[in-house]
Amino acid sequence: MDVPLHIRQRLIYMKNHSLLSGLRSLRQSRKAVRLVSSVAASLLTVGTIATLSPARADLAKADLAKMDEVRSTVSSTISNSTERATQPIAQVQPEKAFPVVQQMGLTDLLGPLMVGSIVVVGGLIFFSSITGLVIISEQEVGVVVKKFGGRLPAGRLIALDGEAGYQADTLAPGWHWGMFPWQYGVQKQPMIVVPQGEIALLVANDGASVPPERILAKVVPCDNYQDARKFLTNGGEKGRQMGFLTAGTYRINTALFKVIRASTASEYDMSPEKLRVYTVQSDKVGIVTTLDGLSIDAGEMAGSTVPGHNNFQNGEKFIHAGGRRGLQEQILLSGSWNLNPWFVQVEQLPMTEIPIGYVGVVIAYVGKAHEDVSGASFTHGNLVLPGHKGVWTEPLYPGKHPLNTRVMKVELVPTTNIVLNWSGRTERHNYDSNLASLTVRSRDGFAFDLEIAQIIHVGALDAPKVISRVGSMQNLVDHVLEPTIGNYFRNSAQECTVLDFLSARSDRQSQAAEYIKTALRSYDVQAIDTLIGDIQPPETLMRTQTDRKIAEEQRKTYEVQQMAQTQRQQLVRETALADIQQEMVKSEQNVNIAELQARADIQRANGEAEATKLKAVGDADAIRATGNARAETYRAGVEALGSQSYTAMQLMQIIGDRHVRLIPDVLVGANGNGNGLVDGLLSMILWNQQTNGKASNGKSVEALTEGEEPDQAANGTPVAPSAQSLNPALGAEIEAIFNADKR
Repeated sequence: MDVPLHIRQRLIYMKNHSLLSGLRSLRQSRKAVRLVSSVAASLLTVGTIATLSPARADLAKADLAKMDEVRSTVSSTISNSTERATQPIAQVQPEKAFPVVQQMGLTDLLGPLMVGSIVVVGGLIFFSSITGLVIISEQEVGVVVKKFGGRLPAGRLIALDGEAGYQADTLAPGWHWGMFPWQYGVQKQPMIVVPQGEIALLVANDGASVPPERILAKVVPCDNYQDARKFLTNGGEKGRQMGFLTAGTYRINTALFKVIRASTASEYDMSPEKLRVYTVQSDKVGIVTTLDGLSIDAGEMAGSTVPGHNNFQNGEKFIHAGGRRGLQEQILLSGSWNLNPWFVQVEQLPMTEIPIGYVGVVIAYVGKAHEDVSGASFTHGNLVLPGHKGVWTEPLYPGKHPLNTRVMKVELVPTTNIVLNWSGRTERHNYDSNLASLTVRSRDGFAFDLEIAQIIHVGALDAPKVISRVGSMQNLVDHVLEPTIGNYFRNSAQECTVLDFLSARSDRQSQAAEYIKTALRSYDVQAIDTLIGDIQPPETLMRTQTDRKIAEEQRKTYEVQQMAQTQRQQLVRETALADIQQEMVKSEQNVNIAELQARADIQRANGEAEATKLKAVGDADAIRATGNARAETYRAGVEALGSQSYTAMQLMQIIGDRHVRLIPDVLVGANGNGNGLVDGLLSMILWNQQTNGKASNGKSVEALTEGEEPDQAANGTPVAPSAQSLNPALGAEIEAIFNADKR
């Protein structure tokens, strides 16, 4: 009967492993032999010293005390010696204590040493055989091999019920009794250590077979694969395991499990990078492909999202939840993840970025069943809610979005004004790269080129409707705008001649803007403006039109010049009239001024006459009133004092008030000698000289009338005033008094 390949490989492995275990046992036996040899050498040294002591009796008495000390020293050395047999001898070789031992050669001691070693080794082997002691250190695990017993079932490698072969139970660190070497072989294996940031994969050499629909063995409770018995009894499966080991230290039965770590990955044709914790960068998403699970349903391109598997870190829960193998709808966000590379493959892609001035319309190829929510009025496409298959109703706004672009497509739609040129110019968005100037034909049969610029705008909320209708912005330009605008201007050009089109350009532009705005509104696109650019009519027609235009302009120039001359003549005539008119106005103004001055003079004369008249009347009334008052006063005084008395009293009062001189300044008289006239003349001359001298000193003659004292003659006699020196007002007053007296 042919033995299966994996069983033969396992037998070869067990054979090689047994040889390695034998070598390890031999190495440990050598260590024990060295220890026993050291102890035996110490014992033989003591025996030799004791044997040679009677042959040299002459030295016995002198050295008995030292021999006792040596025996105690040797005894303590025997208990502490572990490496070399000659070390205790060196410790008991003083320079002068044992001359007999110093004279003995090493060959004399070989026989006793060999005998002692054999005895000690044999004793230890016998002790080990009868007790079955096995010591496992703290960093080891003991894998037990039973040398004989019952036969294992066909296809099994690990014994559960004491059969011969590898045992499921391992030996933990410590002393284990009863492991008789004739019954058991113990392989001491180091513990499995998984460093931080790494994982370890496992391959089971025994267990149930993996079902055909599965790739990896299921996970069973077995204390992280440290309990081989539980693994086998709970239905653990052989082969690659779904579970894995994270960072830590584990006691693994290496007879049942093969452990693959980053340090040993090359031995199993694996990359060490796959056995490290997987990290998704901060600005990327992880696109996941699972290698195990149920097949994807017909008509689907990716597995739907299932809960409970902790981002694919628990593959067993993913399988139990109905997860599908292949491309997954769910993604991994930035972070570190413990992933089994036999179960999950991850591809990192950049996040979906929506620039400023754009929105992103999501077209999903996976998700819930298609359910149109656009309404009955929207008949040119379908819209669905987020999470369903189809065009989502909600757009993505500017920013970075973690999307699975393997199962979704994002169509960018500008939300700013878009300028499309039907000319040789192309905007940065390149939507108009396929557009060229329009060639239209007029009613008179001329073909000419027409450049158009169309400005459109798509609202953020209208973007999903536009994409649902036409699929993309480029399709909107190529399949909607280009035929709509082109056909309109071709039809419009055939309604008029070239020259009419040129002359009515502004009207044509306004009509085109209204028509295109109405046409694009049905596509949920706003037409901002339609602009007519350069118009290129036929060259021959333009030459004729140019010549006609030049002649017309010349005619207009002549007419303008003639009109200018006429206007110049009219200007001269009007200028002359303006100059004469200025003189006429000046004369009229002078006449008016003279009349006004005459009237002013008349008014002034009338005013002065009236003022003089009124003043005279007023003065007369005042004089009359004053005279009447004085007359009344004189009358009352006369009645009281009499006319002469009252008159004299009034006269004296006036003279006193006015300081009138009653004695003349020059008195002319006849002294009997006949020289009176001559004396009078001389006196007058002297008085005049005196008067002039006073005037030169600042005293005027009129000052005499103001109350100054009259001058006196040389003899002290006052001089009578002359008639000129009297105040006219005083004279008038005196005259009035005399007149009143007469009346």
